[in-house]
Amino acid sequence: MNPYGWLDEYLLQMPGAVKDYKLEWDWFRYLVHNKMFAAVCTPGPEYPSYDGRTMVILKCEPQLAELFRAQYPDVIPGFYCNKTHWNSVFLDGDVPREVLLGMCRQSYQLVCAGLPKKIQRELAQTETQA
Repeated sequence: MNPYGWLDEYLLQMPGAVKDYKLEWDWFRYLVHNKMFAAVCTPGPEYPSYDGRTMVILKCEPQLAELFRAQYPDVIPGFYCNKTHWNSVFLDGDVPREVLLGMCRQSYQLVCAGLPKKIQRELAQTETQA
């Protein structure tokens, strides 16, 4: 049983979101138009500093990323990602669920903002119809 099914459900509710499994990385990735906006992984024993804790990796504005890291010890620089633009959040940690869901939404919006305008309009239309 997936103890983080609520997160999976939330991420997949976003317009155009799809989930895949990246075997080489052992990550579940959440994509919108082939662009990753979230990933869930559990670093293996070759990464002892992560203690085998499951995390979600999310895109974030650099200044806000620093604020989250300062406020919550369970928010750290993005695992295996650009440390300026990505945060990792330990799912067994003390980050309030509402804060985490807001971070997920922001990550999705940041990735969508980099998509072509036509696709952005299509996604926005899908969201208003839902």
